[in-house]
Amino acid sequence: MDQTLTGNGWTMWKAIDETLARPVAILTFAPGFPRIPQVITAARAASRLTDPRMAQVFDVEDSGGQAYVVLEWVGGESLTELLANGPLDPAQACSLIADAARAVAGAHALGQAHLRLTPDALRWSRGSGIKITGVGIDAALGGDGLTGVAAYDPSLADTTALAALLYAALTGYWPGEEPARLPAAPHSDGMVCTPRQVSADVSAALDNQIIRALLQRPTRQGPPIQSPAEFADALAAVSPPAPLPEPAPPAPVNYGYAGYGPDPNNPDTWGTDGRGPSGTAPYHPPSSAFPAAGYGGTQYTGTQYTGTQYAAAGYQGKQRGGGGRALMTIVIVVLLVVVGVVVWEVGFNKSSPPAPNVGTNPSISAPAAAVGTVLTPSGAVTFNPYGSTPGNTENQGSVQEAIDNNPATAWSTSYYYNHPNFGGLKSGTGLLIDMGKSVKLSQVEVTFSSDGGPTTAAIYLGNDPTDTKATGLSNFTLVSPAAAVTGDHKFTVSSQATGRYVLVWLTNLPKLLKTPAGAPAGNTYYEGKIYNVVVRGSAGSGNS
Repeated sequence: MDQTLTGNGWTMWKAIDETLARPVAILTFAPGFPRIPQVITAARAASRLTDPRMAQVFDVEDSGGQAYVVLEWVGGESLTELLANGPLDPAQACSLIADAARAVAGAHALGQAHLRLTPDALRWSRGSGIKITGVGIDAALGGDGLTGVAAYDPSLADTTALAALLYAALTGYWPGEEPARLPAAPHSDGMVCTPRQVSADVSAALDNQIIRALLQRPTRQGPPIQSPAEFADALAAVSPPAPLPEPAPPAPVNYGYAGYGPDPNNPDTWGTDGRGPSGTAPYHPPSSAFPAAGYGGTQYTGTQYTGTQYAAAGYQGKQRGGGGRALMTIVIVVLLVVVGVVVWEVGFNKSSPPAPNVGTNPSISAPAAAVGTVLTPSGAVTFNPYGSTPGNTENQGSVQEAIDNNPATAWSTSYYYNHPNFGGLKSGTGLLIDMGKSVKLSQVEVTFSSDGGPTTAAIYLGNDPTDTKATGLSNFTLVSPAAAVTGDHKFTVSSQATGRYVLVWLTNLPKLLKTPAGAPAGNTYYEGKIYNVVVRGSAGSGNS
């Protein structure tokens, strides 16, 4: 076993569970360590958690004077390590901590609390996502009983700790009471600075939610947040759009059973001494003939499983490989025949009578692109189901200028601070065009601003113009996917959906090149602008 971490009276080791061929962490204690009963009780409680985002407890032993706890070995990087090169992108930070908050909320629903969440207790890897270590156990190891809020309100303690983790992810500073390897958060007038005071990349909406959870202060967004589930919901309402996940890394060479050692069903991958590819530990395939115990494997030596023992049974790689090559040859021949037939068919069809030559026969014209007839809208309104302020209609007074066929006039959204996704306040806003009757679209041509970067927009179609947060976009069908564009753009529609209302839905805005009149200096401002919309298509079902 390899020693990986040590504390005052306890040691964490990395070992190999030889029965299941996987690494594990083993927590052992020095003789006379006074908190063994508390740690054993916490470990047994944590063993009931099955959420894969929580590091699992495999075994607990406290009899015979030899207490230990066997835990899942968690790889990847801790939040402390992730922040070594600076704060995370706000979207990544929110995604990471929201996932952790959901996991902790699930533990609370089963009566378990962490009580000592720190940046080292939250780990992440591309293969398994987040992992939270030390549920209940870290607190039992840490001291003589719980102090502060954890002593009387575990839910509140974990909520403020989760907010502190998000603060750290966004700023690189640690505002929590528990010790951490990150620098302490700055203070002003005796109070910790808010994340937005530390980093301008933090939106006002996100800053408000952290203030509600970490500092337990009410804001315009609502009262203090006091449970992990409530914190997760609050983050979901203000989080920037999450980036696409990174692809999982390719499997390593000689990747075997369960990711460790050789494949138990393939003797060709077994070493002659029973060792795995690393040659560091004996490997035993699971079998009902062997007890599911042992973290050292002295009972079962690797010499019981050698390639020689299986030679007589016909499990030799060379024999299997010959049959495989013959089968592969047959498959290749068949594929070549099929490809030849297809190529011949294509060539035969091309040798059919040629199409009329438009250039030599003026009586024949080439077919025009089927973009449909220009349809005349009967009106337009703003569509703002996620508006953060009651009555915020996103400049309703100028909305008709987007459909007046005058490229010199435009409708614009309100302007937003510091983030193109509406300052992190909402997921989008829209221009709702009433066609007066049901239509089927073929193209929607929109002229956006050409300055300050692209506008991200999509086209929806529906029959119910209800504009509430409860319904959102649920009354509409996406007919042309989102695209980041500048200037004039033609959204092609192939959907057969019909509807009366065309929705141009904006989710990211271009940057304004100068500060709006009356706005505070020192910020970056974003505003969407639509100069003209031309709708093409045909009458939908139910129209005469």
